[in-house]
Amino acid sequence: MIDETFQAWRLDDGRQTLVLAARRTRLPEVVYWGVPLPMDDDLTVLAEAQLIDVTGGMLDENPDLSICPEAVRTFPGQPGLILRDNDGTPLLPKFCFESEERDDTSLALHYTDDASNLRYSAYFSTDTHTRVITTRAVLEADRPVHLHWLAAPVLPAPQLSDEMIDVAGRWCGEFQLNRTAWSAGMRYRENRTGRTGHEHFPGLIVPCRGATNTQGQAYAFHYGWSGGHKMIAEELPDGRRQIQFGHAARMETKAATRFETSPLYVTFSIDGSNGCAVAFQRHLRDRVVKMPNPDRPRPVHYNCWEAVYFDHKLPILKDIADRAANLGAERFVLDDGWFGQRDDDTTSLSDWEVDPRKYPDGLGPLISHVHGLGMSFGIWFEPEMINPDSDLHRAHPDWALGSEDQTLGRQQKALNMALPEVRDFIYDRMSAILSAHEIDYIKWDHNRVLPAPDAAQTRGSYALIDRLRADFPHVEIESCASGGGRIDFGILSRTQRVWLSDSNDALERLKMQHNAALFLPAAVTGSHVGPRKCHTSGRILDMSFRAWVAAQRHLGFEMDPRELTPEEETVLQEVTQWWKFNRDWMMRADILRLDAADPSIIAEQQMAEDGSRFVAFVGRAGTSAQIAPRPIRLTRLQPDAKYEITLVNRNSASTLSRGTPALKEQPITVSGAYLMNQGLTLPWSFPESMWVLEGRRL
Repeated sequence: MIDETFQAWRLDDGRQTLVLAARRTRLPEVVYWGVPLPMDDDLTVLAEAQLIDVTGGMLDENPDLSICPEAVRTFPGQPGLILRDNDGTPLLPKFCFESEERDDTSLALHYTDDASNLRYSAYFSTDTHTRVITTRAVLEADRPVHLHWLAAPVLPAPQLSDEMIDVAGRWCGEFQLNRTAWSAGMRYRENRTGRTGHEHFPGLIVPCRGATNTQGQAYAFHYGWSGGHKMIAEELPDGRRQIQFGHAARMETKAATRFETSPLYVTFSIDGSNGCAVAFQRHLRDRVVKMPNPDRPRPVHYNCWEAVYFDHKLPILKDIADRAANLGAERFVLDDGWFGQRDDDTTSLSDWEVDPRKYPDGLGPLISHVHGLGMSFGIWFEPEMINPDSDLHRAHPDWALGSEDQTLGRQQKALNMALPEVRDFIYDRMSAILSAHEIDYIKWDHNRVLPAPDAAQTRGSYALIDRLRADFPHVEIESCASGGGRIDFGILSRTQRVWLSDSNDALERLKMQHNAALFLPAAVTGSHVGPRKCHTSGRILDMSFRAWVAAQRHLGFEMDPRELTPEEETVLQEVTQWWKFNRDWMMRADILRLDAADPSIIAEQQMAEDGSRFVAFVGRAGTSAQIAPRPIRLTRLQPDAKYEITLVNRNSASTLSRGTPALKEQPITVSGAYLMNQGLTLPWSFPESMWVLEGRRL
């Protein structure tokens, strides 16, 4: 509605309402975001009601916390736009309303600054299935200008919040949650590595006071861009709070007439962080990721990297493929080492031609053997990278990004993906391999950070992937970047799977998967059963634990199957068969993080879309402080419904488990109210073990 004082707009998706309002022709601010409001609420009254008072030591009017806070309006915090004219003169635009476009699920607002000849547009769309609001901002000029910073539409953070949760990490230690208390000033995170990064996943959760995994209000944000982001979570001097996301500052190295942020995905929950997690899981799976064959069950995956590394010998690979198929694998992926003169990581990146020393008859014999076993075939590429010791670098050293004397990463440089001739060359080499063979999977790696952040590099990489996807639509692509270094909704709009971490240590994976589920569904999250002795941690773990941790996500194997004992082989086959039997509903299940009473327990509940069944994975990551296992409460069940609960792996109980808990002997039938309020008492177990519970609504 519009009157002489306020303009106002609202968006609803059934679980949240977002209200924007603007005084006169100014940029709007979010005046309400949260629990759905009645449709007859007067938006003008809401806009007036949220105005804060003026007192001593202040301006005579509080500057708007708008969707793009403007420095020229005496805004006391970080502005949403920092811009210079082509001659370097700072620009301080003051935007005024121009036009709007809206329907039931989307809103576009356009503003102009006639003095600077600039146009700002903000776009919002809601999704009534996923409960995610998608926003983005666009800036246009009538001549090339230099952009330092452009935030996606800025949103407020709740006042009844004591902390924020963002995500950090490292190689083999991704998805570590940081909790930072709100205070005057700002939490500033900026990723300048040129890729999403292990260290700076572009996500934020703001829980309200008392919120947990399963209860309370929470707000969540994810910026869908693969080139490095900047996040500002700021508490202004007057107490208001703002959240800004955008590309890392100064990533646009050239003047241009148009700039656009990536999508910022946001959601609000009334049932803790799980509500945010489920919204993101569903939105990514059902709206962002585009599977080549959506009706095909997710295949059990085998990757040969930790079995042979660079030492490719056809008879050994065939033997490994035989054993992988016997374990239940349905896809075989040939990893690094098949091309050029690639005997280690110092050579041949960008020389994407089959090594005749290792494959004198080409890849055909191995691929035919794999297909004969009933498995599909995948292959490893690292298209954006180049070794100085490569034919391409000797021919075109100018195609490498960065200076000649730059610090190498994994003995390699990055190719300049902004150059069309570079993309054409890599496309030709990759398409030759894909055209010559029946290949339906690419493990697409990215093993170093960039010498400097550059948005054109990311856009060039996107363009190459888009071209290959268009010409080979049957090929699924996994995003790998030294493990989890490039995971975001931007890359996942072009790929279908992520390699969460190079660590196949099941104990580390248990924690990482649990935290990554705040944003990622099971269907895209690769998780592999690693070798008995983990190659990255040196830890030795029981096969049952390794297998059940991998079965929580898209199951795969990444070990030398020749090392398995008969007992380990049997356990792995049994878990794999269980996963295959359940994968159709599990790959569409909501992953719900459970609130465990015991800090040593990491537990989750995977709930079928229709609520008719679930599986709970209760992992013991360490030694408990108390003797008896504490009950684990479940969530999102019907209180008055009855559920049959079965302990799937009760035969795994150790000899130190000497009592007779009901679940240890047989299934039990109890109410949803009991399961959510008392919880399930499980048998005693060793650290680094997993109980698996199946539940069916009767």
